Amino acid sequence: VTQIIEQQMNGLDGLRYISSNSAGNGQASIQLNFEQGVDPDIAQVQVQNKLQSATALLPEDVQRQGVTVTKSGASFLQVIAFYSPDNNLSDSDIKDYVNSSIKEPLSRVAGVGEVQVFGGSYAM
Repeated sequence: VTQIIEQQMNGLDGLRYISSNSAGNGQASIQLNFEQGVDPDIAQVQVQNKLQSATALLPEDVQRQGVTVTKSGASFLQVIAFYSPDNNLSDSDIKDYVNSSIKEPLSRVAGVGEVQVFGGSYAM
């Protein structure tokens, strides 16, 4: 799947290189890196257009589930910290709250390319 998409992305204006990661569970991530000064909005539209032409070549399961295109920069533009002023919530509880209540709405704000959450994890 990643190879098909990568081949379709060749020839994009200002594309420097492509890197991809495929996991054993069927998930894959393809990162396209563009030259400095390329308008990210235009690049995203061009990527979506190329992806549209690649969709027919993908396995039926992938077509059914779809492929998501997001734009992001290589550096953090803003870091927001959450904490429990009375120490009533653990780091893991705070992270769970941010993931369930804040991450998705924040990612829909115009101009936000990607939202990453860092913090405590539950031990297994």
